[in-house]
Amino acid sequence: MIKIGIILGSTRPGRRGEQVATWVHETASRRTDAEFALVDLLDHPLPHLDEATPALMSPGRYQHEHTRAWADTIAAFDGFVMVTPEYNQSAPGVLKNAIDYLYAEWNNKAAGFVSYGVVGGARAVEQLRLVCGALQIADVAPQVTLPLQTEFEDYTVFRPGAHSAGALDTLLDHVVAWSTALAPLRAAAPVAVAAT
Repeated sequence: MIKIGIILGSTRPGRRGEQVATWVHETASRRTDAEFALVDLLDHPLPHLDEATPALMSPGRYQHEHTRAWADTIAAFDGFVMVTPEYNQSAPGVLKNAIDYLYAEWNNKAAGFVSYGVVGGARAVEQLRLVCGALQIADVAPQVTLPLQTEFEDYTVFRPGAHSAGALDTLLDHVVAWSTALAPLRAAAPVAVAAT
Protein backbone atom coordinates (compact mmCIF):
# COMPACT_ATOMS: atom_id res chain seq x y z
CA MET A 1 0.00 0.00 0.00
CA ILE A 2 1.17 3.54 -0.77
CA LYS A 3 2.63 5.38 2.23
CA ILE A 4 2.27 9.14 2.57
CA GLY A 5 4.22 11.23 5.06
CA ILE A 6 2.58 14.36 6.44
CA ILE A 7 5.51 16.64 7.18
CA LEU A 8 4.96 19.29 9.84
CA GLY A 9 7.28 22.00 8.56
CA SER A 10 7.59 24.31 11.56
CA THR A 11 9.37 23.90 14.89
CA ARG A 12 8.72 27.43 16.16
CA PRO A 13 7.38 27.71 19.73
CA GLY A 14 3.64 28.41 19.65
CA ARG A 15 3.35 27.06 16.11
CA ARG A 16 -0.11 26.71 14.63
CA GLY A 17 1.08 23.96 12.34
CA GLU A 18 0.59 21.23 14.91
CA GLN A 19 -3.17 21.85 14.86
CA VAL A 20 -3.18 21.89 11.06
CA ALA A 21 -1.04 18.76 10.69
CA THR A 22 -3.22 16.89 13.19
CA TRP A 23 -6.30 17.83 11.15
CA VAL A 24 -4.63 16.65 7.94
CA HIS A 25 -3.56 13.37 9.58
CA GLU A 26 -6.97 12.69 11.14
CA THR A 27 -8.72 13.38 7.83
CA ALA A 28 -6.24 11.29 5.84
CA SER A 29 -6.37 8.38 8.30
CA ARG A 30 -10.05 7.82 7.45
CA ARG A 31 -9.04 6.88 3.92
CA THR A 32 -8.39 3.30 2.81
CA ASP A 33 -6.31 3.97 -0.32
CA ALA A 34 -3.02 4.72 1.47
CA GLU A 35 -1.29 4.71 4.84
CA PHE A 36 -0.52 8.08 6.41
CA ALA A 37 1.99 9.02 9.10
CA LEU A 38 2.78 12.34 10.73
CA VAL A 39 6.43 13.42 10.49
CA ASP A 40 7.17 16.25 12.92
CA LEU A 41 10.45 18.06 12.29
CA LEU A 42 10.76 18.51 16.06
CA ASP A 43 11.43 14.76 16.17
CA HIS A 44 14.23 15.13 13.60
CA PRO A 45 16.61 17.84 14.83
CA LEU A 46 18.90 18.52 11.89
CA PRO A 47 21.75 21.00 12.32
CA HIS A 48 22.18 23.48 9.53
CA LEU A 49 23.58 21.39 6.66
CA ASP A 50 26.45 19.60 8.36
CA GLU A 51 26.58 16.86 5.71
CA ALA A 52 28.39 16.61 2.36
CA THR A 53 26.39 17.57 -0.72
CA PRO A 54 23.48 15.09 -0.63
CA ALA A 55 23.22 14.94 -4.42
CA LEU A 56 26.67 13.36 -4.49
CA MET A 57 25.98 10.86 -1.73
CA SER A 58 24.48 7.44 -2.19
CA PRO A 59 21.76 6.54 0.32
CA GLY A 60 23.33 4.93 3.36
CA ARG A 61 26.64 6.76 2.95
CA TYR A 62 25.83 9.73 5.13
CA GLN A 63 28.36 10.80 7.73
CA HIS A 64 26.01 11.61 10.62
CA GLU A 65 23.45 9.45 12.42
CA HIS A 66 20.83 12.22 12.33
CA THR A 67 21.13 12.32 8.53
CA ARG A 68 20.83 8.54 8.24
CA ALA A 69 17.73 8.57 10.47
CA TRP A 70 16.17 11.36 8.40
CA ALA A 71 17.04 9.56 5.15
CA ASP A 72 15.42 6.36 6.42
CA THR A 73 12.29 8.29 7.38
CA ILE A 74 11.91 9.97 3.99
CA ALA A 75 12.87 6.84 2.01
CA ALA A 76 10.01 4.93 3.65
CA PHE A 77 7.36 7.12 1.99
CA ASP A 78 5.94 7.19 -1.54
CA GLY A 79 4.60 10.72 -1.28
CA PHE A 80 4.16 13.65 1.04
CA VAL A 81 1.83 16.34 2.27
CA MET A 82 3.89 19.27 3.48
CA VAL A 83 2.21 21.43 6.11
CA THR A 84 3.94 24.80 6.03
CA PRO A 85 3.50 28.27 7.41
CA GLU A 86 4.64 31.32 5.52
CA TYR A 87 7.40 33.28 7.22
CA ASN A 88 8.39 36.57 5.58
CA GLN A 89 6.84 35.52 2.27
CA SER A 90 8.74 32.23 2.22
CA ALA A 91 8.82 28.71 3.62
CA PRO A 92 10.38 28.23 7.07
CA GLY A 93 14.12 27.66 7.13
CA VAL A 94 13.78 24.46 9.15
CA LEU A 95 11.66 22.89 6.40
CA LYS A 96 14.03 23.98 3.63
CA ASN A 97 16.98 22.67 5.65
CA ALA A 98 15.26 19.29 6.13
CA ILE A 99 14.53 19.07 2.42
CA ASP A 100 18.08 20.04 1.46
CA TYR A 101 19.63 17.31 3.60
CA LEU A 102 18.65 14.65 1.07
CA TYR A 103 18.30 14.15 -2.65
CA ALA A 104 17.76 10.58 -3.87
CA GLU A 105 15.28 9.80 -1.08
CA TRP A 106 12.91 12.44 -2.50
CA ASN A 107 13.09 11.34 -6.16
CA ASN A 108 10.06 10.06 -8.08
CA LYS A 109 7.59 10.80 -5.33
CA ALA A 110 4.59 13.13 -5.16
CA ALA A 111 3.92 16.06 -2.86
CA GLY A 112 0.99 18.26 -1.97
CA PHE A 113 0.86 21.35 0.20
CA VAL A 114 -1.28 22.58 3.07
CA SER A 115 -0.22 26.09 3.99
CA TYR A 116 -1.27 28.77 6.41
CA GLY A 117 -0.52 32.44 6.98
CA VAL A 118 -1.82 35.93 6.33
CA VAL A 119 -2.41 35.10 2.66
CA GLY A 120 -2.89 31.41 3.33
CA GLY A 121 0.78 30.59 2.94
CA ALA A 122 0.56 30.70 -0.85
CA ARG A 123 3.95 32.35 -1.35
CA ALA A 124 5.72 29.67 0.71
CA VAL A 125 4.18 27.01 -1.52
CA GLU A 126 5.26 28.82 -4.69
CA GLN A 127 8.86 28.52 -3.55
CA LEU A 128 8.51 24.93 -2.39
CA ARG A 129 7.16 23.95 -5.81
CA LEU A 130 10.43 25.14 -7.39
CA VAL A 131 12.42 23.08 -4.89
CA CYS A 132 10.31 20.01 -5.65
CA GLY A 133 11.14 20.28 -9.32
CA ALA A 134 14.85 20.24 -8.54
CA LEU A 135 14.40 17.09 -6.43
CA GLN A 136 12.31 15.20 -9.00
CA ILE A 137 9.22 15.42 -6.80
CA ALA A 138 5.92 15.69 -8.68
CA ASP A 139 4.03 18.45 -6.91
CA VAL A 140 0.28 18.19 -7.41
CA ALA A 141 -1.74 21.20 -8.49
CA PRO A 142 -4.49 21.22 -5.83
CA GLN A 143 -3.43 22.81 -2.57
CA VAL A 144 -5.04 23.90 0.68
CA THR A 145 -4.44 27.51 1.73
CA LEU A 146 -5.58 28.52 5.21
CA PRO A 147 -5.73 32.28 5.87
CA LEU A 148 -5.20 33.19 9.51
CA GLN A 149 -8.10 35.65 9.33
CA THR A 150 -10.74 33.09 8.35
CA GLU A 151 -9.49 29.66 9.44
CA PHE A 152 -8.10 30.53 12.89
CA GLU A 153 -10.18 31.90 15.74
CA ASP A 154 -8.36 34.92 17.19
CA TYR A 155 -5.54 34.04 14.77
CA THR A 156 -4.52 31.12 16.99
CA VAL A 157 -7.12 28.32 17.26
CA PHE A 158 -7.57 26.36 14.04
CA ARG A 159 -11.19 26.10 12.91
CA PRO A 160 -11.22 24.82 9.33
CA GLY A 161 -14.24 25.61 7.22
CA ALA A 162 -16.13 23.08 5.11
CA HIS A 163 -14.47 24.39 1.95
CA SER A 164 -11.04 23.61 3.46
CA ALA A 165 -12.11 20.03 4.23
CA GLY A 166 -13.23 19.59 0.61
CA ALA A 167 -9.96 21.06 -0.67
CA LEU A 168 -8.01 18.66 1.55
CA ASP A 169 -9.89 15.66 0.20
CA THR A 170 -9.06 16.75 -3.36
CA LEU A 171 -5.41 17.28 -2.44
CA LEU A 172 -5.19 13.82 -0.87
CA ASP A 173 -6.82 12.24 -3.93
CA HIS A 174 -4.11 13.74 -6.12
CA VAL A 175 -1.19 12.90 -3.84
CA VAL A 176 -2.28 9.27 -3.59
CA ALA A 177 -2.91 9.00 -7.35
CA TRP A 178 0.44 10.54 -8.31
CA SER A 179 2.34 8.55 -5.68
CA THR A 180 0.78 5.38 -7.08
CA ALA A 181 1.50 6.36 -10.68
CA LEU A 182 5.17 7.03 -9.90
CA ALA A 183 5.73 3.62 -8.27
CA PRO A 184 7.25 2.04 -11.42
CA LEU A 185 9.79 4.87 -11.64
CA ARG A 186 10.78 4.42 -8.01
CA ALA A 187 11.17 0.67 -8.54
CA ALA A 188 13.22 0.95 -11.73
CA ALA A 189 15.32 4.06 -11.23
CA PRO A 190 18.91 3.82 -10.11
CA VAL A 191 19.97 6.30 -7.46
CA ALA A 192 19.75 9.67 -9.19
CA VAL A 193 22.54 12.22 -8.97
CA ALA A 194 21.71 15.89 -9.39
CA ALA A 195 23.90 18.35 -11.21
CA THR A 196 25.85 20.55 -8.84
